[in-house]
Amino acid sequence: MTSVAQSLVRWLQQMGTEVIFGIPGVHTIELYRALPDAGIRHVTPRHEAGAGFMADGYARVSGRFGVALVITGPGLTNILTPMAQARADSVPMLVISGVNRRDSLGKGLGHLHELPDQLALSATLGPAFHLDQPADLPAILDQIAIALTTGRGGPVHLQIPLDLMAAQAPDAPSRIADQAAAAVPDVSAANALLAQAQRPVIVAGGGCRRAGAALQALADRLGAPVILTTNARGLMHGHPLVVPAAPSLAPVRDLIASADRVLVLGSEIGPTDWDMYDDGGLPDLTGMIRVYIDAAQLARHPAAVMLQGDLANILPSLHAATSADGADRAAQTRQAAHAALPTGYAAEIALLNRLRDTCPGAIMVGDSTQVVYAGNLSYDHDRPCGWFNAATGYGALGYAPGAAVGAALAAPDARILCLIGDGGLMFSPGELLTAVEEKLNITFIVFNNAGYGEIASAMKAAGAQVLGCTPRPPDFADLARACGLPFARTTPDAIDATQSGPRMIEVTLPPVTMT
Repeated sequence: MTSVAQSLVRWLQQMGTEVIFGIPGVHTIELYRALPDAGIRHVTPRHEAGAGFMADGYARVSGRFGVALVITGPGLTNILTPMAQARADSVPMLVISGVNRRDSLGKGLGHLHELPDQLALSATLGPAFHLDQPADLPAILDQIAIALTTGRGGPVHLQIPLDLMAAQAPDAPSRIADQAAAAVPDVSAANALLAQAQRPVIVAGGGCRRAGAALQALADRLGAPVILTTNARGLMHGHPLVVPAAPSLAPVRDLIASADRVLVLGSEIGPTDWDMYDDGGLPDLTGMIRVYIDAAQLARHPAAVMLQGDLANILPSLHAATSADGADRAAQTRQAAHAALPTGYAAEIALLNRLRDTCPGAIMVGDSTQVVYAGNLSYDHDRPCGWFNAATGYGALGYAPGAAVGAALAAPDARILCLIGDGGLMFSPGELLTAVEEKLNITFIVFNNAGYGEIASAMKAAGAQVLGCTPRPPDFADLARACGLPFARTTPDAIDATQSGPRMIEVTLPPVTMT
């Protein structure tokens, strides 16, 4: 028999955990006592939100679930925002926290870090588990393993009372579900519809991120243009059938509307990707063939055929006659989508293209900033799982520095480019120090317009007085020096991200104005 903390850490080791992100506290000492013998690397962020964003970035790049370890109370509330971001983007993340002694819970006695019911907070975002008896640990960890390694993905929370951390508990065997062995649903109805299609179109979402080969093979069989939503960017780079542009753009919607059969693969059809202008102009999708891993999500949109299961298993079973003009339709849409970009976005995308071409195979981790908005609309990245950000879905500012740290630890041989605005960086500047401390190859590219430019523009367009949009940023040269980061100040046309990190590049832009 071992302690609860030791058994949990040993289970993490058996599940393949290589890195844990966390800030120690008096409520998690027993868990930290167990870490050294497990050979799991511990990385210390400067805020619990950073731990969550690091676990998120690590999971997106590695393909394994990320792990964050936080204290009772404020540690859990601080990481709720990253958990919500992970939920929005289906990123598997395990958050382990302490909780006060069992005999004090819910009594309002004023204990350190006390909350009325912290499990109820996390349960709004995903599966949440409370350990009430040490003997229950193996069964709970078995449920957690299933939640983290099957299905859509998202955050999972486990809380352990202080009085159980050192209690004796049985070992918990690891369990990694084999999704490849899952049964393939009956695809005959889908194939019958595809056999009649002359102008098929595929829309690929984030669920396709690790099924790139199967997606490309299906596209080639069908001769179908492939529209990539934001979370699918990096797939089929440069392929004549690829349309790396959002369904929010009118020419992309025209391509969907002109199709005689639409396949939507691994996308929740979320408004921030499909209808970011909120104009309600999305084509009718009720005749689509939809493939998704989660039954509840499938049921949210009517479709001609719904197939539930893992894309990598299902896509090889889909067949049809080849469309003759797919590459032409894709090329026309790419050109029209570029022409339809909002004012200024073409220059932003040209900048992204330069970064991609001078840093091939780099992972670009974005925050909510103009260049990322532009890239989400139309940009062809060259690496699967190499373009992701928090500018769609939940949209958490300050996401990118932590997520870039996680990405760098998951892919130590890759160059990481963190694209962030001056306002977003002020949400999580402490994670610059983590990157320096861990000697990570991250270039932080900070676009400094001394304010919240996108919000100021929206206020002006609405006829409202611009208010609160010009918070003074720090001197980024001083901030970089304080963190031990090599620093350069430049303009958008002169960015050079080819040097190794960690380092910071400040890109100066015209400042936000109040009028």
